[in-house]
Amino acid sequence: MRSDPSILHVDLDAFFASVEQRDKPSLRGRPVVVGGTGMRGVVSTASYEARVYGARSAMSTAEARAICPAGTAFLSPRFEAYRKSSLVVMDLLRELSPLVEQVSIDEAYVDLRGADLEDLEVDTVRKRLERLDADIREATGGLTASAGAATSKMLAKIGSDLDKPNGITIVAPGEEESVLEPMSVRAISGVGPATAARLRTFGVETVGDLRRMTDTDLVSVFGERHGRSLFALARARDDRELTLSREAKSISNEETFERDVHERHVLHREIERIAESVGARAEKAGVFGRTVHLKVRLPDFTALTRSFTTTSPTRDADVIARTATRLLDGLDLPQGVRLLGVGLSGFVAHAQTGLFDLETSADDETEYPEVFAPSPQDEPAPGSDAIDLSTRFSPSPERRWRTGMDVHHPDHGNGWVWGSGRSRVTVRFEGPTTPPGPVHTFAVDDEALSPAEAPSWT
Repeated sequence: MRSDPSILHVDLDAFFASVEQRDKPSLRGRPVVVGGTGMRGVVSTASYEARVYGARSAMSTAEARAICPAGTAFLSPRFEAYRKSSLVVMDLLRELSPLVEQVSIDEAYVDLRGADLEDLEVDTVRKRLERLDADIREATGGLTASAGAATSKMLAKIGSDLDKPNGITIVAPGEEESVLEPMSVRAISGVGPATAARLRTFGVETVGDLRRMTDTDLVSVFGERHGRSLFALARARDDRELTLSREAKSISNEETFERDVHERHVLHREIERIAESVGARAEKAGVFGRTVHLKVRLPDFTALTRSFTTTSPTRDADVIARTATRLLDGLDLPQGVRLLGVGLSGFVAHAQTGLFDLETSADDETEYPEVFAPSPQDEPAPGSDAIDLSTRFSPSPERRWRTGMDVHHPDHGNGWVWGSGRSRVTVRFEGPTTPPGPVHTFAVDDEALSPAEAPSWT
């Protein structure tokens, strides 16, 4: 264990949603949900305004739509925009200290022993983190981060969660156990729902309760490795150092059905939903994969696996879904499917053009839901050419416009897709440095309207 609060954990606040609100001024201060926009999609990030209503990461989009009010924006992810902002923040962290462990696109650990600080006393660390906070705001156009500094990785991460958003928490040496004592046992690293449920049968709800269990008892219940880990972590004993290089071998998600599924169209929809999650995780990890995997478990628990490898890496959810669907369609499954999984492996840091060279089917029937249910202030003015986005539409086969994507028009400038359907696309023309902008509607195949790069916030 370290004797100073020299391990820092930095977590960007509601990162994807915050980038959307920065780049789309009409959404500032309003609920925003980023993820799969279809009814079978999954929420990647919810803004703090949306969290008030219960929206959260990993929730189904259908559930988020049911609980969020009219006026909530449901946007497809813009991973390139998030990557650009992430790079700026990670560069600032490496300027602070060369010893950085990037955990994902929006969080990292920093070893402050590598920083140019006169000492590692609490006040010195706090002043430097306040300056880091200001630097992040300035460099990213207003994004915020929460930070925790402590004597261990576990306490640093817990600290960054204690005062969100935009908080700084420093756990001073000697205060670790008192900070942990009243917390839910779920705060401990490695305690998930299953472990928490098992502990609950022994009357353990908080870390303080867990601390009263003996080493022998925990080992007898959870086994040698996990039991001893729980015993140590409950006492704030965490001597893990930063891992300065990380390499995941694969990313995958699985779904076990409540009943065996025979209908191909149901399996196809499930593949699309799982692929959304796999693609989002690959983006968060900053990788592209060459190989798409399909896993099928039959009612008798027989497992079938198939894969397809190409020279063109991807993390695009549509490409992953189409590839997995083709693998599925090559299987004869008269007995039905108990479990379905999709994975991505063979990682590289950059994608190439081609992306599996798969063509989009002209009869794709993916639905394009509204970017948000209009509230009174967003209803088009009488005589305007904005379309009603209160219902879901099927896309035109000519071009595909995702809600939230960046576009450009030679007469109106840069904007983002507000909604699409009935062979039309509606765009709000605004950007990070403009006031809320006007809304215009175009034919879905209007040659003047084109996809654009993420806007600059400077």
